[in-house]
Amino acid sequence: MRHFFSLNLAVYILTIASLLPGTIFAENSGIESLKKTGKAFASVARQVSPSVVYIQAEKTRQSSQVYRYGSPFNDELFRRFFGDRLFAMPDGNRAPKRIEQSQGSGFIFSLDKGLFSDKAFILTNNHVVEGAEKIKVTFKNGREMNARIKGADPKSDIAVLEINANDIPSLKLGDSNKLEVGEWVVAIGNPFGLDHTLTAGVVSAKGRTSLGINDYEDFIQTDAAINPGNSGGPLVNLDGEVVGINTAIFSRSGGYMGVGFAIPINMAKGVAEQLMNGGEVTRGYLGIVIQNLTAELADSLDINSTQGILVAQVSENSPAEKAGLQQGDVIVRYRGEAISDTGSFRNKVSLTRPGSKADIEVIRNGRNLTVNATIGELNDKVASADSTTLQSEKLGFSVQTLSPELAEQFKTQTSKGVVVTEVKPGSLADMAGIAVGTVIHEINRNKIETAQQFKESLSRAESSRKVLLLISANGMARYVVLQW
Repeated sequence: MRHFFSLNLAVYILTIASLLPGTIFAENSGIESLKKTGKAFASVARQVSPSVVYIQAEKTRQSSQVYRYGSPFNDELFRRFFGDRLFAMPDGNRAPKRIEQSQGSGFIFSLDKGLFSDKAFILTNNHVVEGAEKIKVTFKNGREMNARIKGADPKSDIAVLEINANDIPSLKLGDSNKLEVGEWVVAIGNPFGLDHTLTAGVVSAKGRTSLGINDYEDFIQTDAAINPGNSGGPLVNLDGEVVGINTAIFSRSGGYMGVGFAIPINMAKGVAEQLMNGGEVTRGYLGIVIQNLTAELADSLDINSTQGILVAQVSENSPAEKAGLQQGDVIVRYRGEAISDTGSFRNKVSLTRPGSKADIEVIRNGRNLTVNATIGELNDKVASADSTTLQSEKLGFSVQTLSPELAEQFKTQTSKGVVVTEVKPGSLADMAGIAVGTVIHEINRNKIETAQQFKESLSRAESSRKVLLLISANGMARYVVLQW
């Protein structure tokens, strides 16, 4: 018995001894792997940081309030009783001017070809420098320079700055189309004015649209920490190539909550090239009103899939009409690329050079066919009239001008107004009982018959942050107040 116990003890000790080196090896291997990851981030920082700048922008604004004679009260209240003379400043102005400052990030880049391919510029967000009268950029080595706006596009939130220097290395632009969900990315910028801060994370998602941040959206979503001041800075891969421009965050606190958004560099590059070579951005125009293909719509159209988007309206004499697109067509491919939602399709059309050809694959009456369109040039008037998402961020719904076809589709009992085509769950509209198919007749007692009139009326109501709507659904009319 004693011999048997000794034998088992010996076997146990030998077993532990044989496992111990493997355990130590596994631990060492894990540590070495982490070290390599850390070294990769450090390499990216060394490579990228010299080309990243801290941007400080200043603009002058007329103050909205005057505290004259020590009065802390709003001057508008006193003007009603005492007139403007009491509050007139010596120079005749009603209020003193004040300096507003904004800060953000940017990075040096250059074009592969073209008129300015031998010069370096700064790429950043438009909202960082919009309206700026003075712009100062600071490099990692402390070098400060004045910059000016070469071109800006508010619709995509892209701006290009020019500086008098060509001895600064530019960052290599990657291919954001090749970026994969789960891939490591690094954000470098100046959050809260803390210059050249590096944060790391992964690509959480691609193709985020309809967020209400920009007019044209195709965001990369990342969990790399992005905070105020990061705007305009580069999102780079582990090869040090720029794959996006950090632009916005989703936050309930104003700070980082794990959801950040970056403009894909392929989209930004196309806009920047136009800004540098022509000073403005021209966008492609097709001339259709589109909506996402829901399961209910697909079922009513006898389509077995929700892949694609629905053509709700074709504008008269538009490139779409000339190409043969029809109301009720379901667009499934554009220039060979699959279409999944209205936002991505709108981006693809807008980035198509006016005058160029585009093959569009559609499903019509259960049959697949391809039409060839010559893309037109978009202008602001057309863009507003054909917009399918108006004030969606504030109110949470989309509208279209009510046509006989839409009236039949949504089974409305009226032929004038705008019809609600989409409602965001949990939005103001949703909580007020506004549903898809609801017709809006008035905004603040003004009759509404087109989507453009709807947009203009909402713009006029912006200052009051409240609208009175006259709506009808299922033959019943009622008033609704939405306040934000």
